[in-house]
Amino acid sequence: MSYLLRVRLPDRPGSLGALALALGSVGADILSLDVVDRGAGFAIDDLVVDVEPGKLPDTLITAAEALDGVMVDSIRPYAGILDTHRELELIDQVSAARDDRLQVLVDGAPRVLRVSWATVIGIGPQGAYRIAGSPGAPETRPADTPWMPLEKPMLLDHEADWVPRLWRDMDTMLAAAPLGKPDRVLMLGRPGGPEFRPSEVARMGYLAGIIGTVLG
Repeated sequence: MSYLLRVRLPDRPGSLGALALALGSVGADILSLDVVDRGAGFAIDDLVVDVEPGKLPDTLITAAEALDGVMVDSIRPYAGILDTHRELELIDQVSAARDDRLQVLVDGAPRVLRVSWATVIGIGPQGAYRIAGSPGAPETRPADTPWMPLEKPMLLDHEADWVPRLWRDMDTMLAAAPLGKPDRVLMLGRPGGPEFRPSEVARMGYLAGIIGTVLG
């Protein structure tokens, strides 16, 4: 069983090694590491860890937070494919697709950007409408999208009135970025958190900008 841990730890030499030892002490192996963000004296890291069958995720949290200054922001089961060049692979897949390029994008975006679902939304005379959605993307659609047209990537207010009630009940964190033009956007959802970090929104924006150019 693999889990994705988002961990806040002191940004100093030895912190990551101590965390690896702590997780190893409860039978967990770190398979990959992404630095999500850095601030004054701290780092936010995403770690994919493999654990023995039957091992409870609570043991990972307890082991990590026993270290001084370490806090587990979230932990989720992880079934993605490990790839150090995820963005490039997705761009290549979208470029090579003959049909349904937007579907290829939303199918791959959750793995690349480590979210639960992705959808592409357009806006027309009758308002917003869904163009494509990944497996797991909610069928419930927002009645309104006051933030569209969208000029730049942004974190969306997940408690705003336009957000469907079901999304709010699931505490779904939301972010969006224009796909080549303001009236076509990529929206990401992460039910139960964690919140999108500014660096994640920026990363999403870069990816959406490149793919928007590919799509034309």
